[in-house]
Amino acid sequence: MSVSQTDLTRYKTALPLAFRAPAQVRLRRALLWTGFFLLIAWCLFVFNFSPVRIWNGLGRPGNVLGFMFPPKIWTDWDEVAEIAKGLGETLSMAFLGTLLGAVFAFPLSFLGAKNINRLSFLRFGVRRGFDIIRALETLILALVFIRAFGLAPLPGVLAIAVGEVGVLAKLYAEAIENTSNKPIDGIVASGGSRFQAIRIGLMPQVWPVLLSITLYNFESNVRSGTILGIVGAGGIGFLLADRIGAYRWDEAWSIIFLIIAMVYVIDALSARIRARFIGTWEGAR
Repeated sequence: MSVSQTDLTRYKTALPLAFRAPAQVRLRRALLWTGFFLLIAWCLFVFNFSPVRIWNGLGRPGNVLGFMFPPKIWTDWDEVAEIAKGLGETLSMAFLGTLLGAVFAFPLSFLGAKNINRLSFLRFGVRRGFDIIRALETLILALVFIRAFGLAPLPGVLAIAVGEVGVLAKLYAEAIENTSNKPIDGIVASGGSRFQAIRIGLMPQVWPVLLSITLYNFESNVRSGTILGIVGAGGIGFLLADRIGAYRWDEAWSIIFLIIAMVYVIDALSARIRARFIGTWEGAR
């Protein structure tokens, strides 16, 4: 016997208590919401949050922004070359770090995918290894590598690469797990090897997703490369920290504007690459 929406609405109106959640469920919900709001209140208290403090602090960024205008327009070639070199180093750090991370993450992702690696204990160990790598913030890795290799873009490349191994391997493994097994089973049933099943049945499904993930992480690493430069890993971030430290706010604003423009251009190019290649793969399928 089916009940229409009209009948259900009439029953709820006539017997509201019958449709209420049990007392135990309502009590659990009330405790959870109470704990949630108490946690927020505790955080605000510990961080010394107050409307007066926020209001007083809002005027200070305005003073800094006042020093930044009008922005600096470089006319000397040596200054332009220095800024261009910094942008190029940041872009190169992000590209090489993402590329190295993807190269190592790609084979590791198969060990972490449950539809490929049937050994649960090995898969568990690999997955926990991904978690350990992701727990190490890229900034911390950069400080470690700067200590080992000195102030240069190389520590930034290595920091991004190591961090990307954990992130990309996890995302790649999840993308592989979400593929359909029907093409793989069909290839195996027709006499194909396990490798052929993965190469022909699985990879065409997962390549667009892997490309999209890699390009997105590359965009993110361009921003991370700027932060790494501030701590001494070279690039445009190093020049930005130098200008801020010297109170040359007009040049700092110009550098920030160039960073925003670079990220925007990379985002636009990545979107075009994703649309082109994903469309090509979908058309081939």
